[in-house]
Amino acid sequence: MNSQIRGVLGCLMLLIAGIGQAQTGTDPQAEFSRHIQQAQRYLAQKRPDLAIPELQAAATINPDNVETQGALGVLLFFQGNAAEAIPHLRMAVEKQPSLSRIQGILGIAELHTQDFVDGRKDLETAFPAIDDLTFKLQVGLELVGFYRDSGELEQAAGILAQLKKIAPDNPEVLYASYRTYSDLSSEAMIALSLAAPDSAQMHQLLAHEEIKEGNTNAAIAQYRKAIVIDPRLPGVHFELAELLHSSQDPAVKKEAERGYRAALQENPQDEKTICALAEIAETRGDTQQAYDDYSKAVALEPGDANAKLGLAKVLIELD
Repeated sequence: MNSQIRGVLGCLMLLIAGIGQAQTGTDPQAEFSRHIQQAQRYLAQKRPDLAIPELQAAATINPDNVETQGALGVLLFFQGNAAEAIPHLRMAVEKQPSLSRIQGILGIAELHTQDFVDGRKDLETAFPAIDDLTFKLQVGLELVGFYRDSGELEQAAGILAQLKKIAPDNPEVLYASYRTYSDLSSEAMIALSLAAPDSAQMHQLLAHEEIKEGNTNAAIAQYRKAIVIDPRLPGVHFELAELLHSSQDPAVKKEAERGYRAALQENPQDEKTICALAEIAETRGDTQQAYDDYSKAVALEPGDANAKLGLAKVLIELD
């Protein structure tokens, strides 16, 4: 967070330097300029603690100066004084609403002082307008945390989708995604169990949970219950067949083939199912059938590396 705030502060200090140099003439203007220039010197020396009193004095002389108020607010927040920073940040944003980065810091400060209503409003307003991607990432993560804590998981997922485009490999984004999508999954599971506890979808969901735990037999039993309830449940035949196909038992593998064929009846253009049947045909030595199936799979999905590799192996066998 510190580097992002330093970036905002640096931009503001440049503006303040120009104002300080331009203010000449009357005593108050000269005094204002003196405080601004002294603040600049302290900041150059990396002494924000000494720059703050100078900016406070400048703000007292000219309380309507947006840059001074914004810079003072950023410095106070940077020093850990969020409550003191808020009035200065808010004044700057109210006078110049286009200061999206200042509004982002204001929103974070408000959340940190338990002002969730204003914090949410300011972060939501600032986030789309922030052009600095590093700071946008920080503001987005603050919003995600707020949404997740308040149970607004769909909103959190929406912000995460944008952050993943900005920083797809960022560990904070990936962890926030894991937390949010896990919570969404749990929420959906509870909702389904309350709305339709004996539905085919519920048994399909339970099968997925059993697979996560490594309970293959229990997962197979749940899939079979789902099929009894609704034989046309999308994806259920393929998912069961995949599980059965992983078995070392030839009889179980035979059942997997029946499952794949049932899935193909539901969707004759299912490339993954066709590819699985091609593999089964190749395993039992039916090279021509494997060739036909792999060829169809490649035609349906030219980018599938597994289908291409399978077809290449069959072509080698066919010389």
